[in-house]
Amino acid sequence: MSSASFLLLFLCCFATPAFSDPRAQKAALVCTNKTASMPNRQVFIANFLGAIDSLTSMISRQRYGAVVNGTQNLTVYAFGECMKDLSQSDCNMCLAQCKTQIIRCLPFQKGTRGGRLFFDGCYLRYDDYNFFNESLSDQDTTVCATSDFSGNSSVYEANALELVRNLSFLAPKNDGFFVGSLDRKNVSVYGLAQCWEFVNGTACKNCLQDAVTRIGSCTTKDEGRALNAGCYLRYSTQKFYYNSTNDVPAGNHGHRRIAIILAASFAALALLLVAATVVFFVRRNALARRRERRHFGALLDTMNKSKLNMPYEVLEKATNYFNNANKLGQGGSGSVYKGVLPDGNTVAIKRLSFTTTQWADHFFNEVNLINGIHHKNLVKLLGCSITGPESLLVYEYMPNQSLHDHLSGFRMISQPLTWEVRHKIILGIAEGMAYLHEESHVRIIHRDIKLSNVLLDENFAPKIADFGLARLFPEDKSHISTAIAGTLGYMAPEYIVRGKLTEKADVYSFGVLLVEVVSGKRNSSFVVNSSSILQMVWSLYGSNRLTEIVDPTLEGNFPVEEACQLLQIGLLCAQASAELRPSMSVVVKMIDNNHEIPRPTQPPFINSGRSELIRSSLPGKNFQPGSNTQSSGDTMTESLIEAR
Repeated sequence: MSSASFLLLFLCCFATPAFSDPRAQKAALVCTNKTASMPNRQVFIANFLGAIDSLTSMISRQRYGAVVNGTQNLTVYAFGECMKDLSQSDCNMCLAQCKTQIIRCLPFQKGTRGGRLFFDGCYLRYDDYNFFNESLSDQDTTVCATSDFSGNSSVYEANALELVRNLSFLAPKNDGFFVGSLDRKNVSVYGLAQCWEFVNGTACKNCLQDAVTRIGSCTTKDEGRALNAGCYLRYSTQKFYYNSTNDVPAGNHGHRRIAIILAASFAALALLLVAATVVFFVRRNALARRRERRHFGALLDTMNKSKLNMPYEVLEKATNYFNNANKLGQGGSGSVYKGVLPDGNTVAIKRLSFTTTQWADHFFNEVNLINGIHHKNLVKLLGCSITGPESLLVYEYMPNQSLHDHLSGFRMISQPLTWEVRHKIILGIAEGMAYLHEESHVRIIHRDIKLSNVLLDENFAPKIADFGLARLFPEDKSHISTAIAGTLGYMAPEYIVRGKLTEKADVYSFGVLLVEVVSGKRNSSFVVNSSSILQMVWSLYGSNRLTEIVDPTLEGNFPVEEACQLLQIGLLCAQASAELRPSMSVVVKMIDNNHEIPRPTQPPFINSGRSELIRSSLPGKNFQPGSNTQSSGDTMTESLIEAR
């Protein structure tokens, strides 16, 4: 055995293993059906989306979360938790995939008011009542493998039963979690028991004891799971969990064999440790380069040769080591800091905070899309760093920050934007979007047009930023079906419900943003209710009172006809039917008074006298949620992963 091999053995004994499997395999999906009718299904869905959005950030911080969102009989209770042996990154990945399937229990059909989804690595549940301390329910279930154990079945069954009993006894005494194995007569069984965060003490013990009783029906099979409201119990012929401080065999067998192996290994290791250390340090740089190439592939080679590549240390120092005093803002994809480069140029530096898959997609989009297109109303990418402990993107610095900072209601950074400045901003955004959709060498859909993604330079000229969610659009496609991603309140109805993505999804977002800039008010949610800005504008448009919605901080200093025309253009862009929305090049002409402005049709919101889904104002009356294989079931909830 080589010295390097001994060193690796030493490291494997003491280092935390590298987690690479989030165990995002579905064990069971259980939807709750109730006979009671739901007074407002749309509001309940909106409350569900908001609850899941909040739940995501909580779990990313503490690996579990509980959220209550809504009022009275439209309240949504949501809970999620990862298995305690998973790393945080694997936990995030498991939850991200879990959310794409819990959407199947949304109340699209009458009676559905909740759902619980068991993955082998995480758990997600929502309902219309407070179930957080619930340990047992009439929907508890057991899932057995389809194949029988092929060896000594009597020994195997006895081992499986003894193991799960031991786990059910030990887990309540160990913060509700325990993993272990039992090896008797050369038959090994592995198991895991976990109670959910708010189920502890006697409730945890009772839940796991019930799970042991249930799982007894599976012990002739290769694998079994008991899935209760308050706990999860699993055994298998394969070791499926990760090593942890709890990974102590649940029986008393095998200790001596392990001790002998460890003693022999350490004796050999003591003789060769010095030589192994030398070999390790010599090879470390080569292994690091190989690992980087495996993770980042051709992108790493491209960046190393690119003029955009900047040393991580230089960018870190430019921000005074990411001092909070230099922090400009926080978004879904990362935080942004002000920095001063050695040549004196002031820049904005973004620290990406995605998981590996999301990071690669976001980084690729930013570097390849922004670097390949140039327009006065698109933010410039100045550089990037990919090989440091975190990935960084460097942009031109926008001294007047974002539209959100000016229209958030606090108005602490400057005087209210004048009408002339607002008109210039709206026109500049429209020109930038027209360039993306129709004028650049590739068609690009931004997918996240909103106030915080429009930055303002020293002259208050707008710059569209954050292309992490953007998508290239094939020339031979009328639309593409994709996982939904964006920000609630700005996403077009056909995109939310069916995953159908065209340039008109961006046009819808622009319509919402235009109305926000003119009115100084924020849009409330993606399902527009009685207090939403689109409904207010639509109502005022019908009664010829559009000027009443114009930002009162302007104190009447605006041209009435021009303001009404802009609001009418906003309604045109935010029409429920994508086919009726104008292209962005036509929008530019309308703003410049070089094109007729037709009468808009109704935006997608709930009429005050009746309740209906967004689809009521979409083309195609026979559409049913779930009919598109790409979107309304699995991908609708993807919007929650990246919503911010």
